[in-house]
Amino acid sequence: MDRRIPVDDRTGRRTVPETHRRADRLPGNRYGTRPTMKDVAARAGVGLKTVSRVVNAEPGVTPETERRVQDAIEALGFRRNDSARVLRKGSTASIGLVLEDLADPFYGPLSRAVEEVARAHGALLINGSSAEDPEREQELVLALCARRVDGLVVIPAGDDHRYLEPELKAGVATVFVDRPAGKIDADVVLSDNFGGARDGVAHLIAHGHRRIGFIGDMPRIHTAAERLRGYRAAMEDAGIPVEDAWMSLGVTDPERVRAAAEEMLSGPSPVTAVFSGNNRVTVTVIRVIAEQDRSVALVGFDDIELADLLRPGVTVVAQDAAAIGRTAAERLFRQLDGTLLAPERIELPTRLITRGSGELPPAE
Repeated sequence: MDRRIPVDDRTGRRTVPETHRRADRLPGNRYGTRPTMKDVAARAGVGLKTVSRVVNAEPGVTPETERRVQDAIEALGFRRNDSARVLRKGSTASIGLVLEDLADPFYGPLSRAVEEVARAHGALLINGSSAEDPEREQELVLALCARRVDGLVVIPAGDDHRYLEPELKAGVATVFVDRPAGKIDADVVLSDNFGGARDGVAHLIAHGHRRIGFIGDMPRIHTAAERLRGYRAAMEDAGIPVEDAWMSLGVTDPERVRAAAEEMLSGPSPVTAVFSGNNRVTVTVIRVIAEQDRSVALVGFDDIELADLLRPGVTVVAQDAAAIGRTAAERLFRQLDGTLLAPERIELPTRLITRGSGELPPAE
């Protein structure tokens, strides 16, 4: 194709042949402006009501007219603006998901499960991350409510959710996940954190360990507190006194976790096994153990990628993140269709997966 731009010999100005012009572009159309139903009506040569009927799949339009309207819609790239529909029907067919950290592998299958349930109900999922910041959580939740989502699935970062009371009264369905809501009565779906941690530590005890360290997340977080409680319960059940030096809770950044693990694994009476409180802690502990000149048993809460390929494989207390997300989303839509009444707390079981690291005997 000849793409040279011809020049008018008399004026010296560039001219473009009629066939090269963007006939479909609306006069004055700029990026950020969208074609309207009025534009579609003008192009198709019909009235606004006719366009509205076609867009909303209403009867009363002949096949020929509908074809002209659809051709205009396709040519202009028109998309229906649902704002008016929202005002009429009071629903947006969308739900919000507020996570702790989008990069955390635990939330991948959870988010996917919520999305699949939402899609099955014809709803769009909008998600965001609170970064474990209560203020950011509140900001995200209220921003989603301002956009009139029909429901919310929230992994809470804070411990006071009274700010949501007006939204709940206004009919915004809400389910909390992984941790219960603070100071309000609401549905929650979580794992048996206490029972899972108790089983994991009991597994280490059954393999001969008595000096077992616990490294977890910040104590204000519900899951961290419950897993610590499970650790203590298992040790108490076995009649093993717990020393303060065997426990460390705090932020899960590698520097803090490494320092805690190295301290527990050093000195005249080091721990012979470690129970790690979540997947991020486990990864750092694995690195520290690899640097030791003796074997150290390990059980981690949460499964991690490639855990079965390490030598020894990593024994874990696994949560079913997809089941948590699916259960929460299904409960949310049951709230929306009016089949649920009183809020409930649903705890899903965990599963101990033995791969070798938790079965190592004490190195005395």
